[in-house]
Amino acid sequence: MALFSKLKERLFKSSSRLEQGLDAIVDEGVDEGVEAGPADEAIDEAVAVRPDDSAAEAPAPAAKPAPGHPDSPDSPDRPGLLGRVLGRGGEPRRVLDDEMLESLEELLITTDMGVETALRVTANMAEGRMGKRLSTREIKALLTAEIARIMEPVARPMPLYAKRPQVVLVVGVNGSGKTTTIGKLANQFKAAGKTVVIAACDTFRAAAVEQLQIWGERAGVPVLSAPEGSDPASLAFDAMARAEADGADLLLIDTAGRLQNRADLMEELAKIVRVIRKRDESAPHNTLLVLDATTGQNALSQVETFRKLADVTGLVMTKLDGTARGGVLVAVADRFGLPIHAIGVGEQIDDLVPFDPQEFAAALTGLEA
Repeated sequence: MALFSKLKERLFKSSSRLEQGLDAIVDEGVDEGVEAGPADEAIDEAVAVRPDDSAAEAPAPAAKPAPGHPDSPDSPDRPGLLGRVLGRGGEPRRVLDDEMLESLEELLITTDMGVETALRVTANMAEGRMGKRLSTREIKALLTAEIARIMEPVARPMPLYAKRPQVVLVVGVNGSGKTTTIGKLANQFKAAGKTVVIAACDTFRAAAVEQLQIWGERAGVPVLSAPEGSDPASLAFDAMARAEADGADLLLIDTAGRLQNRADLMEELAKIVRVIRKRDESAPHNTLLVLDATTGQNALSQVETFRKLADVTGLVMTKLDGTARGGVLVAVADRFGLPIHAIGVGEQIDDLVPFDPQEFAAALTGLEA
């Protein structure tokens, strides 16, 4: 459960927003719950007077509880109306109705889960439960189950093939965390006994090359670079030759950050793919798209664009520790179904963790283990 604790701590902003919102939704409906929930049916039947019963023989009055009995009116242990509304354990509860569902949908949308996904999640939550009174914890449990159900099919580690070197192209927009993700991946694969080479093909920014070299030193992995302004496709081609000569297991290729609305930059990325395929027509064997969770719904348009251009095979989402809108990863999984290999929850070299749908869902909703 150490990973869960870390995730919950890092996803605090998202879970805090959901938790506060759910508390407010339940609290708003507590008064309504007196009239509508199944727990009140016995009370309603006991006090209702039907018009056609006026001529009927009145039933014998029930014997009053003896003084001191828990049900005696003068007993301090007799549960009051508020106690019956709160339900077991003293938890506030609210009837699950259309109004409550609408509030839940709006809350999920504020986490960038998206309209379609939010509607699907709440509809599944409501199936067979309309009219029942739920506590905040019960709603969290239902939310967690539905989110995990969406994420389960896409939670897969990056596949490793017998092909050597296995070429992994890493793409994404400026500032998404590509460079740090490559450093963390290199560290993980090196620790697993793999031989790794990194190609610093963001030749437009000297700072990017320097940053990658620092990460390479930390991971104990060589970083191949070229002078600033060099052709990134040529460097990628040369890096493949070097990786083959060294018998490396993996070649991780960093690319310049690209805005999906810059056709010239996107064409350069397509050129890298064309050039490395001249050396190995099956390359790249993995194309990882790194997404920044703080960009919210814009992550969806990035996936759409990069899928068309670079045949994305899997996703890594970073900066989940810096946003209250971690629900965007649920929207991405629901819409595209692409494998999610890992998530970034910090700046340290070990802060790239395998994606676990159950732990992610629980951390996102704030559900305690």
